[in-house]
Amino acid sequence: MAGINSLAELSVVTNTAKTHENFTSTHVQKLDSQGRAYATGKRKDAVARVWIKPGSGKITINNKEFDKYFARPVLRMILRQPIVATNRDTQFDIIATVAGGGLSGQAGAVRHGISKALTYYEPELRTILKKGGFLTRDSRVVERKKYGKAKARRSFQFSKR
Repeated sequence: MAGINSLAELSVVTNTAKTHENFTSTHVQKLDSQGRAYATGKRKDAVARVWIKPGSGKITINNKEFDKYFARPVLRMILRQPIVATNRDTQFDIIATVAGGGLSGQAGAVRHGISKALTYYEPELRTILKKGGFLTRDSRVVERKKYGKAKARRSFQFSKR
């Protein structure tokens, strides 16, 4: 630490650091006028807008039951992961609109949105969801095609003779 010449100066620096710890922001509940928590989730090209409100556990995606919208059990499991991890299966009604990408990307986007909305509704759930990796945006996207190549990395067939 440059500029500190004595133990007295060091104690002043550590005391100011301790006072800054008191001012760290605690996460506050964010609700709209209807008592819902809103969040957006993203995955690949899909963007999901998610609202969470107290209810019986009903999940609606694009005005359809989530069982009908996501027919594959794997996609339904992906979508329910943050709710199951926090033991909030039957406490919230979830309404989501999702657009763009395919079904896998849309399921990941809704999962991301549900996780964020849960933290806005109950900030104490943040540590559980963060530990499970539900709050981090999955930044993997399709690699672009390069010129002189058949695909992103695949070359055209090469003939030696």
